[in-house]
Amino acid sequence: MRAGGPVSRLRAWATSGPEEPPILAAPRHDAVLAAVLVAVTAAVFIVAAIPGELGHIQHVDNAWLRLMISGRNPQFTAVAKVFNVLGLVYVTLPVRLALGGYLAFRRRWWHLAAFAAAVVLSEILIGPVKGIYDRPRPPGSLVATSGASFPSGHAIAASVTVFAAVIALVPPGRRRIAWGAAAGVFAILMAASRSYLAAHWLSDAIAGLLLGTTCAVLAAVAVDQAQRAWLRRRALRAGGAHEAIRPADDRR
Repeated sequence: MRAGGPVSRLRAWATSGPEEPPILAAPRHDAVLAAVLVAVTAAVFIVAAIPGELGHIQHVDNAWLRLMISGRNPQFTAVAKVFNVLGLVYVTLPVRLALGGYLAFRRRWWHLAAFAAAVVLSEILIGPVKGIYDRPRPPGSLVATSGASFPSGHAIAASVTVFAAVIALVPPGRRRIAWGAAAGVFAILMAASRSYLAAHWLSDAIAGLLLGTTCAVLAAVAVDQAQRAWLRRRALRAGGAHEAIRPADDRR
């Protein structure tokens, strides 16, 4: 391959630019948060797999569905249907591709990796998990649905996308906290809209919210650790090269 070819220019462009900052500012704290989320999410899914416990959950789900039906009005229904559209793949896929393209254009490769890993992990999990539980959906959904009910795919897609996007796009600090809170509100509203529309049981929506959030945080922690390990190896190599080129008199 000749020097100065398209591949060489692309490689030069990809590796140029300012130093990419770490994804997380407090990796130990965030690792603890990820561990807690994994434990809570696993506990919810384990409880939902126990027939006797699922019966108790169903009583709560039934009561919540009755409450949602009694509180319906045209305005709330219209808003909930907007959230239904926002959670469809026709919306989430272009948004995810646009965010990934923006991160690639900015050459934020580690941040892109964290975002992509969160989305891919959630997509890998959702199909098999739905198939394992194979829970019927509530009766009388106000929107078209397909597949099993547990967990809510809309809640997973919304939570993983918004939280992974905030982590990838917003630097650590107060701005990330503020945007993270806004993302949390959006994800909760998406989950609530699924039970309001009777597209999912309340427990489906909560499980989806937890699973999507866990995927986002877990991916960020894993990629942040990989980035820090890579930076340490690069620093060691740079230090070794610097030592090798120092004049002999300087090393005495």
